[in-house]
Amino acid sequence: MHRIIFYLILTVTSTVVGQNEEKQTAKATIDTFFEGFHKGDTLLMKSVMSDKIIMQTAFRTKQGEDKLVNDSPSEVLKAIATRTSDQKWDERLLSYNIQIDGNMANVWTPYEFWYNDEFHHCGVNSFQLFKNGKNWEIIYMIDTRRRASCDVK
Repeated sequence: MHRIIFYLILTVTSTVVGQNEEKQTAKATIDTFFEGFHKGDTLLMKSVMSDKIIMQTAFRTKQGEDKLVNDSPSEVLKAIATRTSDQKWDERLLSYNIQIDGNMANVWTPYEFWYNDEFHHCGVNSFQLFKNGKNWEIIYMIDTRRRASCDVK
């Protein structure tokens, strides 16, 4: 009986440790993406992005209409690569909620966006990741953007 309990504890412990390691690796993928974003290093960003990534933004217009916009990954990367040195883009991730099932992960990150050290907007990023072999890659990302209901610090 003691042997069964020991193996049960060992199995549960191994599973929890493995899940935590996967969550840390998925988080590192998002951190790499934003490191590249802040530095304007699109090669670093692309290192964690699928070649077929889908990018979207969901927002509400000033007139109260809900919109969903498809963003061109090449245009997003071009805007990041060509921004002028007097533009400081600082997306501050406030937390990470990471859910994993096998080779699929979802990373939910509330954020604040600051432009030249002034608050611009807030929202949430939702990243879908796929584990392609041994590395996580971002296959889909959508964000919300709003100026109201932001708890800016």
